[in-house]
Amino acid sequence: MKLHVCVVGRLRAGPERDLIDDYLGRFDKTGRALGLGPVRVTEVEDKKGGGPTAEAALLRKALGPGAICVLDERGRTMTSPDFADAVARWRDQGTPEAHFMIGGADGLDPGFRAEADMALSFGAMVWPHMLARVMLAEQLYRAASILAGSPYHRA
Repeated sequence: MKLHVCVVGRLRAGPERDLIDDYLGRFDKTGRALGLGPVRVTEVEDKKGGGPTAEAALLRKALGPGAICVLDERGRTMTSPDFADAVARWRDQGTPEAHFMIGGADGLDPGFRAEADMALSFGAMVWPHMLARVMLAEQLYRAASILAGSPYHRA
């Protein structure tokens, strides 16, 4: 199953980019043997300033067939093993691609959120979308590590 991270905004070179590249590279190596990957990243930007509704339209254009997981503060909090199980379940059900959507500074359009198969929260706090990308990349790698039986996850 391929994975697709779709995000609003462009990430410049810097520590966040380095972390994301590192974790997604690790994921690709670990996930390959598990039937997961590669991870593709799509960045969209609403240059006209239309807010979450316009951003949702751009995100929808990036989608292909598969499951949609939105990252949202109102979503479900999960343990890392539960997240790994969700990814494995999609894979085992024959889902061609899992799409992970991160909105812009004003969040995701409510209608777009409602269309998702899963809403995931990294806790009650609001995180900058750049850090949410890093956290998602790390959790994808952690999920692959859990599924592979690697000692990376020490719960």
